[in-house]
Amino acid sequence: MHITKTSPDEAPLDMILKPFSSIGHDWMLITAGSGTGRSEWNTMTASWGSFGVFWNKRTVTCVIRPTRHTWSFVEREPLVTFSFFDSEFRKSLQVCGSTSGADTDKAEAAGLTPVLLESGAVGFAEAKLNLVCRKIYAQDIDPALFIDPSIEKNYPEKDYHRMYMCEITGVYRPEQKES
Repeated sequence: MHITKTSPDEAPLDMILKPFSSIGHDWMLITAGSGTGRSEWNTMTASWGSFGVFWNKRTVTCVIRPTRHTWSFVEREPLVTFSFFDSEFRKSLQVCGSTSGADTDKAEAAGLTPVLLESGAVGFAEAKLNLVCRKIYAQDIDPALFIDPSIEKNYPEKDYHRMYMCEITGVYRPEQKES
């Protein structure tokens, strides 16, 4: 399978992604790493995040708890990849969300093929869409700033997320076969 790159300005992201279901229902993989060797990258499943425009840039925002193995990879690397899959890969995303890359070869366990999309950006050959993004802002969630007190119930362990705002720099999709 060949994956082709499109610029974020040329890609019809509004047609490809549905802002609520693509993340909240279908889930995504958040991946960071420098290569495709088992110890060079890590990924995690996420169902919280958003798409938008900040500072005149197309962005993806995600949150990661510092207790997750993926957190150290995202902290270290300047690029983060967000990968979206068809429903047939639901079980693969469940594996990536329920096992730690510290203990498990997630690619093997999930039946996914990590690919280096560009230097410092690891995505997956099976994804219907890989977004390569450059981190542009990070901030720790501060419970003192919760306006709605019910949000606190998401943190029984007090393990508050770090939020990352990332500019979309590349859009990678499987090459469409001509019929």
